[in-house]
Amino acid sequence: MGKSISKVLQITFTLVLIVVILYYGKSILAPLAIACILSMLFVAPSVWMEKKGLPRWATALIAVGILIVCLVGIGFLLSWQLQNFAEQISSLKQNLSQILSSVQHWIQDRLDIDQAKQQAIAEEQMKSQPTDGSTVKQLASGFFGLLVDFILVMVYTYLLLFYRSRLKKFLLKIAPSGDQKKTMEIAESASKVAANYMTGLAKMIVVLWILYGFGFTAIGVENALFFAVICGLLELVPFIGNLTGTAIAIVGVTAQGGDTNMIVGVILIYGFVQFVQTYLLEPLIVGNEVNINPLFTIFSLVAAEAVWGIPGMILAIPVTGMIKIICDRIPRLQPYGYLIGSDKKAKKSFWKRKK
Repeated sequence: MGKSISKVLQITFTLVLIVVILYYGKSILAPLAIACILSMLFVAPSVWMEKKGLPRWATALIAVGILIVCLVGIGFLLSWQLQNFAEQISSLKQNLSQILSSVQHWIQDRLDIDQAKQQAIAEEQMKSQPTDGSTVKQLASGFFGLLVDFILVMVYTYLLLFYRSRLKKFLLKIAPSGDQKKTMEIAESASKVAANYMTGLAKMIVVLWILYGFGFTAIGVENALFFAVICGLLELVPFIGNLTGTAIAIVGVTAQGGDTNMIVGVILIYGFVQFVQTYLLEPLIVGNEVNINPLFTIFSLVAAEAVWGIPGMILAIPVTGMIKIICDRIPRLQPYGYLIGSDKKAKKSFWKRKK
């Protein structure tokens, strides 16, 4: 009895220590973790290029170059669309004023708070906000921090790809003499799962851009490409991202003066895209690489957001999938792998079900 209690206390202490280290080491560990996942995407292409005669430093540099080109391209696309918003700023202000007036009338009718009192409450809230330029400083600090993290991720990705043989030998050195082969199998399986999941997710996001782009354009949404890109990118965060993207699109359409029919059209497009994503894109493109049950999927997202914020939510699913792979291949951890996993078979697409 005493030994079992001692073991539970040791496990609890270890878990608490890990969470504390992750929370307070976010600025150091988060960029490294993102770089690890990104480097896994390019291991197979790097090996292929090296077999063709390219040196390792060149293959690692090409991988980082591809990442930078993709991210800069997305940033350019969003900034180009935001310029269109800037040109419509006067009409957006007018539409927002009309919406605000409607909301004020609704509050007056339902809550019996007249517009003068609402204005006084709003002014009181504005007075409580700092007016010494601290908001600008926070934005500048946030942008600078984001830039530093981006540079760190690119540098880490390059170095991880360049020194991957040394990392492999390190794993072999720390593994017990009889378990070296098994250790490498676990590492390669976990890396493959993360790489396949992220590659499939990237392909799915591109398809979602096309579907949302055509759909929003068809119903006459202004800056349809901007909202399509936003909705697609937010798919990086499961469950929450697609709802957030649709909410942003609805708010944007409302601010642009869209009528009720257009808002209903956005909701219908969202429903159609979700159907295609669930029964076609996920089975055919993403596949069943990360077989985690919904309980631990949601738990991992919430826990990762609490520790690392948005980067944690993006990394939660592939990291949890890697943890499951490790648990499944170590006998004493297999019960935990079973707890995390799901009994369901690989999801079939809609067309395969019809056949």
